Amino acid sequence: MSLSDADVSKQISHMTAFIEQEANEKAEEIDAKAEEEFNIEKGRLVQQQRLKIMEYYDRKEKQVELQKKIQSSNMLNQARLKVLKARDEHVDEVVEESRKKLVLITKDKSKYSKIIEGLIAQGLCQLLESNVTIRCHQNDLSLVEQAVSVAVKNVKDKIKKDIVVKVDKENFLPQDSSENLMIKNIIPFFSNLCSSLSTTFLFMFVTL
Repeated sequence: MSLSDADVSKQISHMTAFIEQEANEKAEEIDAKAEEEFNIEKGRLVQQQRLKIMEYYDRKEKQVELQKKIQSSNMLNQARLKVLKARDEHVDEVVEESRKKLVLITKDKSKYSKIIEGLIAQGLCQLLESNVTIRCHQNDLSLVEQAVSVAVKNVKDKIKKDIVVKVDKENFLPQDSSENLMIKNIIPFFSNLCSSLSTTFLFMFVTL
């Protein structure tokens, strides 16, 4: 039985509709898969860029912290240098003032004699030796000889030890030297007392 033109046309329409439906479903499936893959790739790229940004700012933060520490250290060092400079300047001022005062004190025989006694006693206490020779300026000889007996007695009372002290009357310190007094131990001995006393009081204790 042959189909009429109307039946053929109807079947063709059904077939066309079926093909279009399958094509649309396939297209929707492709679009959905493409969108899913796009979203996955987009998420991956976003996460990748987020990590890069986080790493970048983490490095920047560490650089800033390091720079802060360096600046803080530099400022601290500069402050310390300023403090040390101020301290040294103050010490220099005190030393210079002490020098000026000592020059005036040397003119007062009573005060000068007491200072000599104290310096001799300090030197003997540092040496802690039994035999000591003292050398001084020639114009201080009489004061030194008077001060020795007092200083020796005071030191003996403190250290409970006999000390023989001799004033060198043949070898004097140069008149233009800054050392007013020098103590020489007969037994070789070294003491750092020399520098501190000579700096502060214009007196020098040296052991040879």
